[in-house]
Amino acid sequence: MPNIESAIKRARTSEAANAKNSSQVSTMRTAIKKFDQAVEAGADNVDALYKDAVKAIDMAETKGLIHKNKASRDKSRLSKKIAK
Repeated sequence: MPNIESAIKRARTSEAANAKNSSQVSTMRTAIKKFDQAVEAGADNVDALYKDAVKAIDMAETKGLIHKNKASRDKSRLSKKIAK
């Protein structure tokens, strides 16, 4: 446990940031999984789910939660699935 006031504050802030970042990454993964399941099931709303997944990936990329190459790779894989 930190003793210095600034270290205590830093621990508090990083804990809040960690929770927020984890939530956003989780939201991104959920959007991708929903899209994958819809593609496999042949659902009607695949286009809307694709847009949601790409938006979630882009948001995670701009926040620095994932690398830009991973974002590109994920979006490429999604577009491949929608093209089939």
